Amino acid sequence: MNLMASLLLAGCALSAVAAGAWWALRHPAFAIARIVVQGDLAHNNAVTLRANVAPQIAGNFFTVNLRNVRSAFEQVPWVRSAQVRREYPRTLRVQLQEHRAVAHWGPESGASMVNSEGEVFESNGVDAELDDLPRLMGPVGSSAQVLAMEKALAPVFEPLGLDLSALALSARGGWRATFEGDASIELGSGTPSEVVQRTRYFAETLTRVAAQFGRRADALESADLRHTGGYALRLRGVSTVAAQGTPRAARSHN
Repeated sequence: MNLMASLLLAGCALSAVAAGAWWALRHPAFAIARIVVQGDLAHNNAVTLRANVAPQIAGNFFTVNLRNVRSAFEQVPWVRSAQVRREYPRTLRVQLQEHRAVAHWGPESGASMVNSEGEVFESNGVDAELDDLPRLMGPVGSSAQVLAMEKALAPVFEPLGLDLSALALSARGGWRATFEGDASIELGSGTPSEVVQRTRYFAETLTRVAAQFGRRADALESADLRHTGGYALRLRGVSTVAAQGTPRAARSHN
C-alpha cells in the first residue's frame, strides 16, 4: 500500500511539474520580443522583412520552430538562404544571404533570374540596374548549363564589339545567341567544347570576311554555324558563305 501511495504521489507531482512547465512555456513573458535581421540586404530591408515574416511565426521563444522561420524568410524574393538562432531571453537572430543576379531567365514577361551559382530564383522585377544583364533561356533544370556556356562565349565575341544580350538552349540541344542590335547566330549543337570551338573559328574569321565586302564585324546581321566545314553569314547589305579555309562570297543584297 505504501508503494502504491508513493507511486501515485510521484505521478501527481510529475503531472503538476509538467502542467507548470506547459503554462510557463506559453506565458506571455516568453513571447518573442525582437527579430534581428542581418547580412546581405541589397534588395530587401530589415523592417519590411520583419513585417512580412512575423505573422507567420508561431510559438514563443522556446516553442518556435526555427526551421519554419528559416523557410518563411527564404520565401521572400531575393533571399537565397537564412540562418536562424535563438538569443536569450526573447530574441531571434536571422542571418541572410541574398542571390547575386548575373542574368535574366526565361521570357521577358517573367521575373525569374539566374544567380552566380546557376540557380533560378524569383525577383520582384523592379530593379532597373539589372536591365543590362543578359537573358538566358532553356529547358527546366538547364540554367547552370546555359550560364556556363554564356561565360564561355561572351569573351569570344567581346573582341568583335558584339555584346551578347541573350543565349538560348533549345529542347533539342541547339544554341542561339542574340546581340545588342538584334543580330543573331545559330551556334548549332554538340558538346560545350565543340560549340565553343566552332564559335571561335567564326570569331577569328568574321573580320576578314566582312572586310572583303567593305564591312566591319559589327555589321553582322545573322549567321548560321550549323553548316559542315563553314558557316553562312549575313551582313547589313551583304550575304556571304565562308568555307573552312578560304572565305568566298555568295551574293549581295541591297
